[in-house]
Amino acid sequence: MRVLLVEDEAEFAKALRGALERDQFVVDWVAGLSLASEASRSGVHDLVLLDRTLPDGDGLSLIPQLRIDTPGVPIIVLSARGELSDRVAGLDDGADDYLVKPFDLEEMLARIRAVRRRPNQLAPDEIVVGDLVFDMAHGEAIVRGTRLNLRRREVRVLTALLRRRGRAVLRESIEEAVYGFDDTIQSNILDSHVSRLRRKLSDSGAGVEIHTVRGVGYLLKEMD
Repeated sequence: MRVLLVEDEAEFAKALRGALERDQFVVDWVAGLSLASEASRSGVHDLVLLDRTLPDGDGLSLIPQLRIDTPGVPIIVLSARGELSDRVAGLDDGADDYLVKPFDLEEMLARIRAVRRRPNQLAPDEIVVGDLVFDMAHGEAIVRGTRLNLRRREVRVLTALLRRRGRAVLRESIEEAVYGFDDTIQSNILDSHVSRLRRKLSDSGAGVEIHTVRGVGYLLKEMD
């Protein structure tokens, strides 16, 4: 899951980013409206965390564009402006949730899980393929009751492939799901992630296989 974090306070953003990445999110952090507007046009994000008091304006002014660029994507406003009128304005302007600073990071993660459980979010809680059960909310892969020990980026690769299981997934799409704007993508590093993931799935008897689709990307499907 890829998050657009719009927050101008560097230390606070660093703390948020750390918590999100530990929870298996890919995070793209920008510190202002203009950069957020540019990032939004990429259309690659699954969630937006939006500060209100930004150097170049009120974060709420970005919501109409976010709704166009990333339709259906949850928006959670994070703001020190916590008066009733502020919270009402945030929700009336289109935010899915409004979290007043300061807040506990665990509460933020719980709010994220809550908005992802809403009916208009199409992602299922679990995906089952062969003997593999994948918990989408927590990024956990279970095979016959045993949790697989996957690295963070292996989880992201698996998530991208499971979302389009049975169909070829473009290499570029997987890279967008695995890496943030600030990450350096080294040649063949994605192939290394896929290779390790493929071996772990095979060793665990998950009953799924990852095929290389030459010139396109990868495909995950249940073994025949």
